[in-house]
Amino acid sequence: MAESMKGLKRTHRCGELGAANIGEQVTVMGWVQKQRNKGGIIFVDLRDRAGILQVIFEEADCGAEDFAKAERLRSEFVAAVTGKVEKRAGAVNANLSTGEIEVRAESLRILSEAETPPFPIEENSRTKEELRLKYRYLDLRRPDLQRNLMLRSRMTAAVHAFLEEEGFLEVETPILNKSTPEGARDYLVPSRIHQGCFYALPQSPQIFKQLLMCSGYDRYFQIARCFRDEDLRADRQPEFTQIDLEMSFVDQEDVLDVTERMVAKVCKETVGLEVPLPLKRMTWDEAMNRFGSDKPDTRFGMELTDVSETVKGCGFGVFTSALEAGGSVRGINVKGQAQMPRKKIDTLVEFAKGYGVKGLAYLAVLPDGSYKSSFAKFMTEEELKSLVAAMAGEPGDLLLFAADKLKLVWSVLGALRVELAKQLGMLDPNQYNFLWVTQFPQFEWSDEEERYVAMHHPFTMPMEEDLEILESDPGKVRAKAYDIVVNGMELGGGSVRIFQDDIQERMFQALGFTKEKAHEQFGFLMDAFKYGVPPHAGLAIGLERFVMLLAQTDNIRDVIAFPKIKDASCLMSEAPGTVDVKQLEELHLQVTE
Repeated sequence: MAESMKGLKRTHRCGELGAANIGEQVTVMGWVQKQRNKGGIIFVDLRDRAGILQVIFEEADCGAEDFAKAERLRSEFVAAVTGKVEKRAGAVNANLSTGEIEVRAESLRILSEAETPPFPIEENSRTKEELRLKYRYLDLRRPDLQRNLMLRSRMTAAVHAFLEEEGFLEVETPILNKSTPEGARDYLVPSRIHQGCFYALPQSPQIFKQLLMCSGYDRYFQIARCFRDEDLRADRQPEFTQIDLEMSFVDQEDVLDVTERMVAKVCKETVGLEVPLPLKRMTWDEAMNRFGSDKPDTRFGMELTDVSETVKGCGFGVFTSALEAGGSVRGINVKGQAQMPRKKIDTLVEFAKGYGVKGLAYLAVLPDGSYKSSFAKFMTEEELKSLVAAMAGEPGDLLLFAADKLKLVWSVLGALRVELAKQLGMLDPNQYNFLWVTQFPQFEWSDEEERYVAMHHPFTMPMEEDLEILESDPGKVRAKAYDIVVNGMELGGGSVRIFQDDIQERMFQALGFTKEKAHEQFGFLMDAFKYGVPPHAGLAIGLERFVMLLAQTDNIRDVIAFPKIKDASCLMSEAPGTVDVKQLEELHLQVTE
């Protein structure tokens, strides 16, 4: 039978007690982790968000009635205990922050009873994630998840404190907005009052934060909720949070400076991580050519080498046909792996095919200097020696090559080097390599739309020296855009914004927008720009990714209280769901098969 608190007040959280509290009278409340009845003495592990505390019940101390209640305690019962903190009589438990002490109970109240949970509430649970997400309210009791969410809370508090010190104002922007054609797919909300019209949930506060710069707010920030209707991955959710900021009368250097100082402060204050400043930088071109990725993991080498000139005119048709088609041949040197079994190499070939190439070519330089290769018979000894030299190959090395369109070669080798680093244990989870990637392409070609689309968004300023080729050679135009990257993950990104009417008009033309279409989609922003707009720039950091990084988890669901699964549904609440016909009628909607 559950009891009321009857005015009882908690004095401490369970995990807050330690040797300094010995001798004190305390009242603690929490969930029973486990109960062990040793006959005449009952040990209870009581748990709350701060940790686990051992409580001892003996009839002489707590009385027969409360001792009988202690005998009834089971896993996940909610209890309130008053007693005295003592030095632990048995061995110290080094795994607990409270391992030196225990509480000798003098009174007990059972505040709530519990059914047996469908899985154990324990750290590093081996229970299938689907079951844990169905009972997420129980899963969230696990200490590791609670630590993640508490870390998230401390991080957002540190962000608030830093940005307020730097003169930023927190301003909320609308959730119900107008749909825009650029970027990912919008989540749409039908309007009851405006028949046939829809709001869109924001993919980011981009337009509104630029309008705030027009309104003279100078430095804006927001811990902003955003929504994108796109396929999910381990590091992506349909609804997510970003640390969003915008600054007036600045250029790229100002944004990079304040962002990296904020990141360093948050890391230091929350997990004690020292981030050396200033952060390293590399251009997009350098990142792609060296690492095959615009979010390079620089904790290890295995960089890409362009061997197109070396193999030009060789006897291996796979290489030469790729080059004749305007492609590229590049490779990576997997040091010391020449003896890798053929079966394992075959799995790497299959991995590569998943990225769209036809396969991988390999050349193992054996310890005696001879070669084992998938293509050596098509090349002369001299050609092979030149290729090995170009790759800085030594006896014991495994050389892997991709030959195809350049974007494909970058993609497959960029992914392959990371996959090999994982397999070979080259990734140190305690090493954090932060860097800036700058000078992204302004545009990328969309085969689906048969036009150039903005790589970031249509308000990104091109590099001044590239403005002259905006119309004549848009594929070569570089943007004043920048991403902050760590350990192969894009933490966030932003850009200097266009604030001149003539450049914005040219940008819309390059993207295939007529004046009418541009005004239809972005008219209120374009109108605002007629009334004096300051130079401005900004950035957004994915909060969940930042927390994942510092919590050292590779699953974004571990840092979100109530996440969705891959099909964007919630196993606990069973969202999305159907609605009443009456609701549909009010919205002037009809569901068709």
